Amino acid sequence: MSIHKLSLYELHKKFTAGEVTATEIVRAYGLRIGQVESKVKAYITQAKDSVMAQASALDASLKGWRRTSPMMGMPLAIKDNICTEGVRTTCASQMLGNFVPPYDATVIAKLRTQGYLLIGKTNLDEFAMGSSTENSAFGPSRNPWNLQCVPGGSSGGSAAAVAADECAAALGSDTGGSIRQPAAFCGVVGLKPTYGLVSRYGLIAFASSLDQIGPITKDVTDSAFLLGAIAGHDPLDSTSADRPVPDYLKALKKKDLKRLKVGVPVEFFAEGLDPDVELTVRAAIQELKALGGEIKEIQLPRTDAAVATYYVLATAEASSNLARYDGVKFGLRAKETKDLLELYLKTRQEGFGPEVKRRIMLGTYVLSAGYYDAYYGKAQAVRTLIRQDFEAAFQDVDLIVTPVAPTPAFKFGAKADDPLQMYLSDIFTISVNLAGVPAISLPCGFSRSGLPIGLQLIGRPFEEETLLRAAYAYEQSTQWKTKKPVIR
Repeated sequence: MSIHKLSLYELHKKFTAGEVTATEIVRAYGLRIGQVESKVKAYITQAKDSVMAQASALDASLKGWRRTSPMMGMPLAIKDNICTEGVRTTCASQMLGNFVPPYDATVIAKLRTQGYLLIGKTNLDEFAMGSSTENSAFGPSRNPWNLQCVPGGSSGGSAAAVAADECAAALGSDTGGSIRQPAAFCGVVGLKPTYGLVSRYGLIAFASSLDQIGPITKDVTDSAFLLGAIAGHDPLDSTSADRPVPDYLKALKKKDLKRLKVGVPVEFFAEGLDPDVELTVRAAIQELKALGGEIKEIQLPRTDAAVATYYVLATAEASSNLARYDGVKFGLRAKETKDLLELYLKTRQEGFGPEVKRRIMLGTYVLSAGYYDAYYGKAQAVRTLIRQDFEAAFQDVDLIVTPVAPTPAFKFGAKADDPLQMYLSDIFTISVNLAGVPAISLPCGFSRSGLPIGLQLIGRPFEEETLLRAAYAYEQSTQWKTKKPVIR
């Protein structure tokens, strides 16, 4: 089998056994990227020269000694809102078009210590604000299953790169579904960990109380493997959870759901759900039942309030976080301005795209005097109620199963003129971020037009092992992970 077709874990085993060198890995992926990247457009920045130098140095250091760490020699793609020392990190924005971080994000520092290989930085919606990767200042990425369709967002470039075999695995970030929705659209696996399990230090902030870094991979084993490599307490992140990191691969030993209660929320199968998605997800639920899961109908009554709550809180945090981009310390600086106020205004006008401006304005409005209590304060109260809904549900069930998105991937431009329709693309993923619980997206079938459909499993906080066990059991009982796109 070609190197680029191997899963991350398969490649790791071959590398550890000395059957393949880091240089051979980089060459194989370089060839693959050369074949398909002009069509998929997954990357903003490719690290061709530096990754080859990394690989050569690694091979030289391993001669005669083969003890490896988990990510050693593994070719990974990193979403371009995660800081990489010495490598341009743009957030797909003109504002940071030439920004080269002087430090690594904690997840990158962990991977660097293990000897990973940085293939490149992947495309996204500007500052992770979007559901289609159409908001990138560098142009959209494309869905490998149908180049006329979006790959999802905001981690669209990462999901497209994994689906197109342009990397062994990738990191994305998930604020309201930005790992899981593109994973579903591109037919790969996307895991949003529990808030606090993976350090956010060095992730360029969109909404700090919601953002979470996680893996996008070819299969569930790879997600467990990569999560183990990046999880853990970080004193540099005040929201990081101080708890031991288990061996997530051990959770994959059971290939059934025996003694697991699986909740199906009625609110997620309502009007607006695409018939192909509903049919496919309900078939997947029956498969979970066949694997020993006890299926139980449950209620998450505040689900209908999740989108509104999210877009008040997320935009408020975005308004605050993006106030730092003023043309003074770093990033874009407007030219020919007569005073400081004009510098601020022109820099932000030139540097931000339309969607980012829209969200900053919304966020500034809900935080303004006279509206704070009516909008922001109320949204925080509803967020608490949404979290309590999950807590109540998890008294009765071990997992919750839902669709990832109401539709398969849509055509470019289909929702560009209607922000509300675009925002509703995340209706099934947003509540997970508001509650801070973990969730995974994995392929469960295809639409009649041949586009992938994703199944979402949601777990209790810090019970990623249960989540991975169930996802793995389903994956092993089906053939979906073997299906690969043909890029034309």
